Parts: sequence; structure tokens; C-alpha cells
Amino acid sequence: MSTGAERVLTQRELNRALLERQFLLARKTMSLPKTLERVGGIQAQYAPSMYIGLWSRLEGFEREELTRALERRTVVQGTLMRITIHLVSAGDWWPMSAGIRDARRKAWLDYRRASLGEADVKKAAATVRKRLKASVQGRKELMEGMDNTLFNGANVWLDMVRVPPAGTWERRRADLYALAEDWLGPSDASADDGRRLLIRRYLQGFGPAAPKEIADWAGLKVQPVNEALEQVELRRFRDENGGLLVDLPRSPLPSADTPAPARFLPTWDATLLVHARRTQVLPEEHRPKVFNTKTPQSVPTFTVDGQVAGTWRHDKDRVTLSPFGRLSKEARAETDGEAERLAALYA
Repeated sequence: MSTGAERVLTQRELNRALLERQFLLARKTMSLPKTLERVGGIQAQYAPSMYIGLWSRLEGFEREELTRALERRTVVQGTLMRITIHLVSAGDWWPMSAGIRDARRKAWLDYRRASLGEADVKKAAATVRKRLKASVQGRKELMEGMDNTLFNGANVWLDMVRVPPAGTWERRRADLYALAEDWLGPSDASADDGRRLLIRRYLQGFGPAAPKEIADWAGLKVQPVNEALEQVELRRFRDENGGLLVDLPRSPLPSADTPAPARFLPTWDATLLVHARRTQVLPEEHRPKVFNTKTPQSVPTFTVDGQVAGTWRHDKDRVTLSPFGRLSKEARAETDGEAERLAALYA
């Protein structure tokens, strides 16, 4: 790990850095696989989130682009970081999976240790693997003889991917599966390769960041992340509280006064999750309105000047806004225009 001058980055500078790296300061013109690599993938438990997240980040994005990319296997979705569904490039799938596989399995077993043991899950995984070797299979067929919990354990244990048309805008129920080795081909990626890639992807999309934030996002312990960081060329900063931040060389750091346009974010957008709290894209005063026990999946939000300023919903061919406070005339015009464009994506 290299040691450069430890410049102090303000919270607003970190906010603008994250927005730039997430393609939320200006929409980009880039292929879907390259976009997903640059932003660290997109969380995808709810299928429309993938489409809306890409629409907010890419110039001229249309829904059919993502569905075609899934069909052509240039991008893929399945259980990865933090045992959640992510959309990533086909090239990133195997190293990412290798980097978190052991941690993913251990975390799932630890959570359910009282009801299931490793032997139970391995047996179920062997059954699911045998069924998938025949062909792409539906969840109902794969689950024969086991309950939801046991099947979910097998899904965590194996490297399985969701297969289109399931899990797309057009067919949102994600109930078709394949083995990643059959859908994408085999891989020899190692856990070390994967952890180094995860670090690069996180810093490309969310940096500069503390090592613990990288670990939280990936679903790893801090120690293996710190060990992998020693093998990556880095520059170092400090936050306003003196905490260490690491980053990749030559990564963009926009000035604090860079304008941030209004953007619409989907359910579970990663910029709002706990690992990115330092950037205040989601001010703490509004966090309970977005993540709470009544809506554990979060709610769709919109930003003004780089911070969440309210929620939105699509209903009857319109996107309606519920601001958390009074919007200026300029902000209202900007958000209304973006809402009309988002409604067109739905149409």
C-alpha cells in the first residue's frame, strides 16, 4: 500500500466524489458491462431497480437494452455481496463470487445455525446441482422435497444465476435458475483475485473510503480486506474526523461546489446504504423515512443538490413526488422534468 500526502476531504467533497463515480453528476455513454464494473454493480432484489438505476446513470438508456444484455449473457444477476442479488458484468461475476464465497456461506449458516447445519445445506445443494445439470430449472422444480429456507441455503452454497426472462422488467418474478458454470462457462478465479477486484470496484464506484466500508459493502471481515489492500496501489486521505480513507490513483475528485443535478434513485440504491453514510447522500434526519420497519426494502427517492430530498412513486402513467420539505422553484422545475422522463421509461 503506497502512502501519499494525506489531504483532508470534506463531507461535501466526498459527496461529489461518490456522485461522480456513480454517474450521478452527469449521465455517461458507456456499455452496460463497463458501467456495472465502474459503479460496483447494482443491487437487484426488485427487478425494476436495475433498470431505473441504469436509466439514472446512462444517456439514452432504454429498458430493452438491459433485457437484451441479460439474454446475451454479457451481464448477469445472482447472489453476491452481503448475500443479496446484484447485477454485474459477466466478466466480474466469477472473481466477485470467489472473493466472497466463503464469507457468504459462513454468514448464512451463522444466521440459521439453530435450525440448519452445514451438512443439511450441502445435501440440498448437491440435489439442486444435480437438477440444474439437466437444464435451466424453475424454482418450483428445484425445491421439490425441500422448504424455502433449505433451498435458499442451497442457492447461497452454489454459484447460481437468475436466467431471463425471469427477473426482468417484463417478467419480474425471478424463478428461473442455472449454474453459473453452465450459463457463463467455468472459471479459475481465486479468492485473492476476487478480493482485490472487489476493492477496485468499490473504490471506483464509492471511494475514497475507509477499509471497514469496503468490508461492509462486500460482506467480508475487515482483516481480509486490509490484507488485500496491501496488494493494491493506493493513495491515502483523511476525513474531517481524522479517519483514514483509501482510494485508487487518478480517480476523480470533483470540487465541493460542482453542481449536482436532480436524480431519481430506485429501491435499494447502494448510494443510500450504510457503507456510504459518510457522503450524506441520504441525510441522517431522513434515513428513518427511507429505511424503516414498515418498509425494510427502502423506498424510491429523488435527490436535489446531491442529497435525498423526498420520495417518488409511479402510478397511473405518472411519477409523483413527495418532498421532505419545500423545494425551490428551480429545484421543482428540475425534478418535475426528470419525473416526466422517468414516466416515459415506464411507458
